[in-house]
Amino acid sequence: MKHFKHFKHFSQWPEWITGVCMASLVAYVVLRAWGLSAAVGGWSLPLLLAIGLGIGPVTWSVLYQIRRREFGADVLALVAMLTSLLLGELLACTLIILMMAGGRTLEQFALRKASGVLAALAKRMPHIAHRKLGEQVEDVSVDTVNIGDHLLVFPHETAPVDGTVIDGYGTMDESFLTGEPYHVDKAPGAAVLSGAVNGESVLAIRADKQAVDSRFAQIVRVMQDAELKRPAMRRLGDQVGAWFTPLALATALLTWALTGSALRFLAVLVVATPCPLLIAVPITIISAISLAAKRGIIIRDPVVLERLPTCRTAIFDKTGTLTYGRPTLTDVVPAPAFDNATLLRAAASLERYSKHPLASAILEAARHHGLVVPTATSVSEKPGQGLSGLVDTCRWHLTSRNKLARHWPQQVAQLPPTQAGLECVLLRDECYAGLFRFRDVPRAEGHSFIDHLGPAHLFGKVMIVSGDRAPEVAYLAKLLGIEVTLAEQSPEQKLAIVRAETAVAPTMYMGDGINDAPALAAATVGVAFGQHSNITSEAAGAVILDNTLVKVDELLHISFLLRQTALQCAVGGMLLSLVAMGLAAFGYLSPVQGALVQEGIDLLAVLNALRLAWQPQVFTDMPAVPTVPTVPTAE
Repeated sequence: MKHFKHFKHFSQWPEWITGVCMASLVAYVVLRAWGLSAAVGGWSLPLLLAIGLGIGPVTWSVLYQIRRREFGADVLALVAMLTSLLLGELLACTLIILMMAGGRTLEQFALRKASGVLAALAKRMPHIAHRKLGEQVEDVSVDTVNIGDHLLVFPHETAPVDGTVIDGYGTMDESFLTGEPYHVDKAPGAAVLSGAVNGESVLAIRADKQAVDSRFAQIVRVMQDAELKRPAMRRLGDQVGAWFTPLALATALLTWALTGSALRFLAVLVVATPCPLLIAVPITIISAISLAAKRGIIIRDPVVLERLPTCRTAIFDKTGTLTYGRPTLTDVVPAPAFDNATLLRAAASLERYSKHPLASAILEAARHHGLVVPTATSVSEKPGQGLSGLVDTCRWHLTSRNKLARHWPQQVAQLPPTQAGLECVLLRDECYAGLFRFRDVPRAEGHSFIDHLGPAHLFGKVMIVSGDRAPEVAYLAKLLGIEVTLAEQSPEQKLAIVRAETAVAPTMYMGDGINDAPALAAATVGVAFGQHSNITSEAAGAVILDNTLVKVDELLHISFLLRQTALQCAVGGMLLSLVAMGLAAFGYLSPVQGALVQEGIDLLAVLNALRLAWQPQVFTDMPAVPTVPTVPTAE
C-alpha cells in the first residue's frame, strides 16, 4: 500500500488512456471490416493493447479510492472489467476502461483552476519600484525596497508597497481593497496601499512596509489559504453508486449461489455495469455548461452547478453587485436665496474641468435638466480646499464638509444634517450656497431578485458584506429588504465571515471586486459579476458576463435543471438496470443479451443528458416589472 501515495500524483493517466482506447477501438473496427481471421486474433490485437496499457492505472485508481473508503460507481465498473477479461470479452473490457478514463478526464479538466488564480494576482503587482536617492531616481526590484525608502509612483502605475505620501497631490483607485467605487484623494500624509492604481499625478511616498508584508501580499496569502481549503469535487455518480454497487454485487453473488450458474452471475454483472453514471452524468454537466454559455454565463468550475441547489445562505457584496457601481446625484439642498438650477449650473461649469467621479454625476444631472452651462474661468483645485473658479463674475467653491470646517468654519452652522451617501458643499463668494448628495444607484431588478430567493430557491438567509460605510450599506439593505448587513469589512474579514456562514449552511457569495476574491474562493459557490477583474473571475466558480441579476437567477435555474437531469440519468438508469438484473438473475437474459439491454439503457441516459443542451430557453421566476424604487434624480 505504500505505493498509493505515489500513484495519486500520476494525474495524467486518464487522458492518455482515453486516447489509447479510442484509437484501439477504431483499429478494431477497421480490422473487423477487413475480415481478418479471429483464429489468429488479428482484430483482437488493438483491444489487447488498450487493456494491457489501461487496466493497471484503472485498477490502481479504484484501489486507491477503496483505501480511502470511497465505494462509488467505479468499484462496480472494476469488477465488471475484470470479469469481462476473465471471460475473454475483450471489447466489453476495453469499453469499460474507456468510460472510466473518459469520466476522469472530464473531471480533471473542470478542476484545474487554482494556479490561474494566483497567476492573475501576481500579474497585478509591479516587479520594479522607482526609488529616489537625493535627486537621482533608480529602478530597483520591489523585493529590495526597505522601510523608509522614498519611492515615486508615476501616473497610472500600481503602488508597489504600503506607504505614506510625502509629496504630490492626486487620487488612487483602492476599490480592490475597500470595495468603494470612488477614487481616493491623496495628499502629503495620506496612506497608500500596495496594489492601488495611481491617477494622473506623480506621487512621492515613503515605504512603511516591505513588499512581503504589504497589504496586497496579505491578499495573496489569503487567496492561497482559501484555495487550499476549498473542498474537492464529489461526483454525483458516486453518491448513487455508493448504494448501487453493493446491491449489484450482492444480487450477482446471490444468483450464482442459488442457481449455480456462472453465466447468470456474469449476465447480472454485465447488466449492472454503471454506464449511465460513467457517461450520462459528465454529458449532463457539459450540456449545462453549454446552455449557460449561451445565456452569457461562464462556468469555470462545473461543481458549482451541483452545489448551487443546496445553497441556503446568499452573501452579496454591495458595490457593482447590488448596485451599478457609479454615483448619481440624488438631491440638491439650496440655502435661502438660492435655487436648484442656479447651484447645478455653477457646479457643472466647474466640474467640466475635474476628473473626480462625482463630476460626471453633476454634469449628467445638468444635461438631464437641459441647463445651459456657462464657461468657468480661473478654475483651480488647491490642495485641501477643493475646486474653485469664476462663474458669472462670482467666485464659486466646491468642497467637502470636512474641508469647509477647516477653511470656512463660520459657514458650518448652515449645513443640513449628515445623511448616508456622499456629498459636496457649494459656496459662492465664500458664503454657503447649497449641498449636493449622491448615491450609488441600486440595480432595478435588485428588490425582486432578493425577494424571490427564499420562496423560489429556498435561501433562508440573505446578507450584505461590504467594504462600504455602514450608513450606505444600511440604506441599500432597507431598499432591497435585506435584514443582515456587515459594513466596512476588509478582504480578510469577508473571508472569515464566509467561512463562518459556510460552516452553518452552504453559501453562495457574489461580488465583482478583487477584494471579493478570497471570499469567492472560500464560499460553497462563488459567483463573479462582470469581467472587469481576472482575479475575481479566476476565484469564482461562475462568471456572469451581462451585468444583471436576472442572469444569476438563470444560473440558479440551470443548476436545478442539471441536478434534476443528472438524477434522472443516474437514478433512472439504475432502476432500469435493477429490472434488467432481475431478468438476468431468472435466466431471461444471457450475458450477450444483457449487454445489449445495458447499451439500450445507456442510450436512453445519454439522450436524456443531451436534452439539457437542447433546452430552448431558461425561464426565470422573477417578476417582470422591477419592484425596487429607483434612486431619485435631483430636481
